[in-house]
Formats: sequence, C-alpha cells, structure tokens
Amino acid sequence: MPHADRTPVTLIGLGPMGQAMTRTLLAAGHPVTVWNRTPARASGVVADGAVLAETPAQAVEASELVILSLTDYQAMYDVLGDATSELKGRTVVNLSSDTPDRTREAADWAAEHGATLLTGGVMIPAPMVGTEEAFVYYSGPAETLEQHRATLSLIGTPRFLGEDPGLAQLMYQAQLDVFLTTLSSLMHATALLGTAGMTASEALPELIGMVRGIPSIMDAGAENPGADIDAGKHPGDLSTITMMGATADHIVGASEAAGVDLGLPRAVQAHYRRAIEDGFGGDNWTRIIDGIRNPR
Repeated sequence: MPHADRTPVTLIGLGPMGQAMTRTLLAAGHPVTVWNRTPARASGVVADGAVLAETPAQAVEASELVILSLTDYQAMYDVLGDATSELKGRTVVNLSSDTPDRTREAADWAAEHGATLLTGGVMIPAPMVGTEEAFVYYSGPAETLEQHRATLSLIGTPRFLGEDPGLAQLMYQAQLDVFLTTLSSLMHATALLGTAGMTASEALPELIGMVRGIPSIMDAGAENPGADIDAGKHPGDLSTITMMGATADHIVGASEAAGVDLGLPRAVQAHYRRAIEDGFGGDNWTRIIDGIRNPR
C-alpha cells in the first residue's frame, strides 16, 4: 500500500526510461498514474501497481506532479493538447530532449494554461534510475524544485542550474555533445584499426583506455583548465596548436589512406587550421575554442 506521506505522481511516456522511473516511484510508495500512446506498454508497470489512465486528461487530473518522458517537446503538445484545462495548478516536469529555445517556449505555453514547467535532463540510462550514481539537471522556478525535491530525488540527485528554463536543456545537449562525439570517435578509431586487421574486440579496450585517461591528461596541463579558458590564458608550454594540428593532419591522412570516413577527422582538423590561420599556433590546444565560439 502507498505511504500516506507519498504524494501522487503522474508519468506520461513509458519507454524504458519512463518505465524505470515509474517503478522507482512505486517502490518508494508513491501512487503513480500512467499514460502511454501504446497502452500495452503499460502492462508491466500496471502489474507493479501503477494505475493506467484512459486519456492524457485523466492522467493529468490524477496528480499535482506530472512527469513527461517523451521523444521531444512536440510530443508534449501532441499529448497534452486536449488536456490543457486540466493543467491548471499542476507542475509539469518535462524530461524530454529538445533545444533550449523550444524549452523556453514550452514554459510560456505551460504558464498560459496555469501550469509551472520544470525542465529536466536525465544524465543516466534507464537501468541506473534511482541509483546513487543517478543525477538529473533541472532549471526553472527554484521554489518548484524545492517543493518536489523529495519525490524527484528518487529518480536521481537533482542538480539545479538556474531559473532560465533553457539551462537544463542546454547542459543536457552539451553533455550529449561530449558523449556522442566520443562514441563516434571510438567507432571511427575502431574502423581505422580494422583496416589493418585488428578486431573491435582487440581495439576497443585500448581506445577506451585513452578515454579514461583524458581527465588526467587535462589535469597535468593546468591546475584548472576551465579557469584558464575563462581568463583567456592558453599557455603552450606543454602542447601547442601547431603540434596538435599536425597530429590532426596525420589522422586525416591515415584515414584517407585507409578508406574510412573523413567527416569527423576533418572537422577536428578544421579547428586547428583555423587557430593557426588566426595566428595562435604557439598557444595551447584550448585556443581552438575561439574559432568554435566565432565560426566564420
């Protein structure tokens, strides 16, 4: 039976993440109402104790706290478009992915219908929901997060970024920028090694070791790399744009000779060539941020 001090929660969207969050909330004693476009996806969580609403309006009406786990923000409009009258007085926590501008527009849309939008970015995969390693970025009204902190903390530790509803989404996309680029580089490097007969089973452990070593490499170059960048300091005593740019050229050459895709290495090469053209060949590799900030 739900605990008397556990507030009801509505969760809309029952992909792997939505199902994991529903089960985590149920395990903590919260009554959970769910809705999904494909009702069959709800069978597992209903068996665990969730209540399946017949319509989005019924789902929203069931709880003051409404959590969305959808594909994007357009899906929010598609699902809740016929439930706007039920939104009044609700807190909508949208954990879907989209652009910061779309998030800010959604906050205005929610306010027009009497609801408060809290933007969230879940930074772990579904199997890690509710674990000590789980964390979620949030932005929007601070008091709204505090009001629901105990419940939302069950999903993952909240990390509040500020009042701008676009901030959590921007951080989410920035984190995935690093993640997706790293994954692509791992596959590119694996393909490159494969042209010499090395299997992925042999290559990936070596390449992942490089990924794990990057924090130590960065720490060895500066006590606080971020502070140096903020101060406009790019000392080239350990590595220079010219040196790193030559390496980027070699990677492009090796990839071209091997016949693998050149998109990623050429993009990296372009960062160093721009910095050299701008006269920063003797600076640290971090100087490439200037060209990234101000593309031609």
